[in-house]
Amino acid sequence: MANLTFLYAKAALTGFTRRGDELPDASLDAEVTVDPEHLARYGRVCGFGVRDELPITYPHVLGFGLQVRLMTGPGFPFPLPGLVHVANRIRQHRPLRAADPLSLHVALADLRPHERGRQFDVVTTVSVDGEEVWVDVSTYLRREGGTAKEPSPRAEPPAPTARWRLPADLGRRYADVSGDRNPIHLRKLTARAFGFPRAIAHGMWSKARCVAAFEGRLPDAYEVDVRFKAPVLLPGAVDFSAAPTGDGWRFALWSDRPHVEGVISG
Repeated sequence: MANLTFLYAKAALTGFTRRGDELPDASLDAEVTVDPEHLARYGRVCGFGVRDELPITYPHVLGFGLQVRLMTGPGFPFPLPGLVHVANRIRQHRPLRAADPLSLHVALADLRPHERGRQFDVVTTVSVDGEEVWVDVSTYLRREGGTAKEPSPRAEPPAPTARWRLPADLGRRYADVSGDRNPIHLRKLTARAFGFPRAIAHGMWSKARCVAAFEGRLPDAYEVDVRFKAPVLLPGAVDFSAAPTGDGWRFALWSDRPHVEGVISG
C-alpha cells in the first residue's frame, strides 16, 4: 500500500487551494499479491469468515492507496478534505482467490453536475492473467452549494434482521487494514474538527459488513450497489435489514435514519 499518512498530510497542506473544472487524464497501475494475514485481519474487522475466496469488497482496500494518489496528484481539481463518498458499486465476474496474481488499474472518470455541487467516479479494475474479473466504481461528491432539495417524506425503517453494536475503536481498526486514516474516522476530537459530534464509521466498512451478512448465499458472479445516506456515529448501534428480490437482495442500515441502502443483483 502507498504511504497514505504522507498523502493525507500532503492533502491537508496543499489541497485547500485547488480549483478546476476538469479531471486529469490520469491513471495508475499496480501488481498485487494478497497477504493472507492482511486478508484475515480484514475478514475479522468486517465480519467475513476465513476462506480462500476474497470478499467482494476486499480488492477495494488493495486499490485505495492508488485512488488517494490520484486524488492528491497534479491536476486534480478538488481538495481531498471535504470530499464525500456517496456511492459505491462493485461487480465481480467470478470469484477471486487469495493466490490469484492481481493487476490493478485505477482511473478518474465522469465529472458531472450534482444538485449540491459536482461529483465524479474513481474506477478500479482488477484483472487476472489479462482477464478483467472485478470492477469498482466509487462516486465522490464535492459540495459547492447548489439548489436546496425539497425534504423527502420521512421514510419508515424496514423490519430489522439484526442489530449491530459498533465500538468506539471500529474506525481505527478498519483504518489499520484499509489504510484510510481520514481523521473523521479515528477519534472524537479529530472528527469534531470536521463538524461531526464523534468519529464515524467508514462507508466501505458498512458495505463490507452488510455483504458479510449474506456470506454463503451469494453466486459466483454478482454486483453490490450501495448509496451512503448518513454517517454512522461511533460508538453506536445500527439495525440491519435484508429482503429478497427477484434476482438478489435489498438491504439497509438504519438507526434513527437511513445510513446505507443497497442492492445485490446477479
